[in-house]
Amino acid sequence: MLKKFKVSNFKSFEKDFTLDFSDTKGYTFNTECIKEGIVNNAIIYGRNGSGKSNLGLAIFDIIEHITDKNRDGAKYNNYLNAYSSSEKAEFYYEFLINEKVITYEYHKTDYKTLVFEKMTIDSEVVVEFNRFEGEQFQTNLKGAETLNSIVVDKQLSAIKYIKKNTVLEQTDINNAFNGFFNFIEGMLYFRSLEDRMYLGLDVGDKTIAEDIIQKDNVEDFEKFLNDAKIECKLSVVEKLDKKILALDFNGKHIPFHDVISTGTSALTLFYFWFQRVREANVSLLFVDEFDAFYHHELSALIVEKLKSTGIQFIVTTHNTSVISNDILRPDCYFVMNNESISPLSKCTEKELREAHNLEKMYKAGTFNV
Repeated sequence: MLKKFKVSNFKSFEKDFTLDFSDTKGYTFNTECIKEGIVNNAIIYGRNGSGKSNLGLAIFDIIEHITDKNRDGAKYNNYLNAYSSSEKAEFYYEFLINEKVITYEYHKTDYKTLVFEKMTIDSEVVVEFNRFEGEQFQTNLKGAETLNSIVVDKQLSAIKYIKKNTVLEQTDINNAFNGFFNFIEGMLYFRSLEDRMYLGLDVGDKTIAEDIIQKDNVEDFEKFLNDAKIECKLSVVEKLDKKILALDFNGKHIPFHDVISTGTSALTLFYFWFQRVREANVSLLFVDEFDAFYHHELSALIVEKLKSTGIQFIVTTHNTSVISNDILRPDCYFVMNNESISPLSKCTEKELREAHNLEKMYKAGTFNV
């Protein structure tokens, strides 16, 4: 699980910006939102331009040099903060994997170029590489003793190089090291706004409708839409020698994507990725503006759907109707600006209880945000 994340000199984050999922409270309701003392379900609020999208991009920057999964370099233009005098962005991650605390920090001068890496497992430094001091990294991982430790390519991660070129011994430390890679490779970011982009978790190039048909999920998708209060009947029809998804109006078929609303289109995209969450080993899900086109009741339903998977997820929104103790709890709702992010539980001296109306309190200015 992701326990803590910190970034500086990246896009809108000039100075240290820290997201801490380990600062939880002892609430006795919605306890499933917390796992092993770490926030498992998080909703982030912030005004337009507060950096919510950039936070997602920052967390998923690690995808580029650790995995071979899908990435979108265009989203990482203007990489460094315009106000900073530093020539490198700094990233810090803290994970709980295989009951061990793993920290991984690195510095980059741009999206591709690594100048520093350091990994610790339970406070023991297992890999360190400072390119300002030379082209040789240091590691004490069992099984990597004879590995050539010279890495000239500045776009090549030392820990990825170790992973790809060694057969590590079976130790608790090495198992945690391998678990780290499994976690990163299972990370998924997507958004359903104008560009509908995603990062991580390759899935191929099929259309959403083709995927639903090929996986025999038409009936399940129909139920999903009906549960979301979109009453419809779906069918598969042939058009130009190709199977397409259609709405069935008492035997009259109209291609699904020809008539659906923007909101239903966004919901269809969510369903597509929701299947991956249920089928694949997704470790961390980040959905930017997850309910941009949804009715407030649908927003609450989607959060419940995500909670049912048990995975760690982070979603961003402007919709205050889902700030409710019926859905999550005060230490799982985060509010942010360009300089900081905090859970609601830390934004007031008032003792928050299950009976409190968090949305009403938020709109009344109870929380210092």
